[in-house]
Amino acid sequence: MKLTKNLPILTLVVASIGAALAPAVQAQDFPKQPIKLVVPWAPGGNVDITARAVAPSLSEILGQQVIVENKPGAGGFIGSTGVVKSTPDGYTLLLGSSGSVSVAPALVAAPPYNPVKDLTVIGPIHAVPIILSATAKGNIKTFADFAAKAKAGKEQISVGSAGNGSSQHLALEMLALRMNVKLNHIPYKGSGPALIDLVGGQIETMMDQLTASISHIKSGAIIPLAQTGKTRSPLLPNVPTFEELGIKDFDMVTYTGIFGPAGMPAAVVEKLSAALQKTMQQQSVKERFNSLGVDIITLDRSAFAAYVKKDFEENQAIAKAANIVMQ
Repeated sequence: MKLTKNLPILTLVVASIGAALAPAVQAQDFPKQPIKLVVPWAPGGNVDITARAVAPSLSEILGQQVIVENKPGAGGFIGSTGVVKSTPDGYTLLLGSSGSVSVAPALVAAPPYNPVKDLTVIGPIHAVPIILSATAKGNIKTFADFAAKAKAGKEQISVGSAGNGSSQHLALEMLALRMNVKLNHIPYKGSGPALIDLVGGQIETMMDQLTASISHIKSGAIIPLAQTGKTRSPLLPNVPTFEELGIKDFDMVTYTGIFGPAGMPAAVVEKLSAALQKTMQQQSVKERFNSLGVDIITLDRSAFAAYVKKDFEENQAIAKAANIVMQ
């Protein structure tokens, strides 16, 4: 009789223990299939280069292939929204950056996702300065040339970017605001296509991350005019910062990191975060990023999440001050 009376309680206890053990078992088995790492921009840009630099090491550590998938469009919204709406099981991740995570949602009146509430932070990768460059086929050779033409007012300078709502877009809007000039923004579906037109002379100038621009700078196809950041990049020691050129409060850099949809099991998040941390300690990965002129971010997952939240809120304030609202 005692056994019969206590059976419901015993069943409840067993069920509770099973529920408590489920995340641990899930993390132990994870991953059981390939992981999709979504890049919300076209191939050839900073985020794409970053994804392909970390994917091989992540694949080796996790024991499953990490497949980079480009889903460009709408300023990073298409690929990012796909991740936000995906099943939160750890098999669909986002290689996020300032543009798709904390810039685009801050510039749109009704964004399709809230980066703080709808994304799970896996961990940071790196931060990279933004470069204002000019095509070598044009007449702009220095920042002084750029400023003179922009302030003349007779014709607007065309400035390419990775797309509406990208960090490059915000950078050029901030530059126009600081210089009190109008610039002709030419948005693309990623840095890759924009760089092709910049090299070819179809556009005069471009705002872009150093990672994507550096090879074209080294070849002489494009000319770096100025760089964001508090100090000059070791890869561009002769290129002044905007601060040095008299453009105050303009030291923004682009961060990158890996994110997943909200609601992921904590144990899976921790396993992915540990794999990313181990990846960033690989010598081959460090050397690759050093060659691109980036600063590896050493913040832990919670500190990086706080940084992303702060950056999003600051971009909202900038968008309001500059009256930047995209539909």
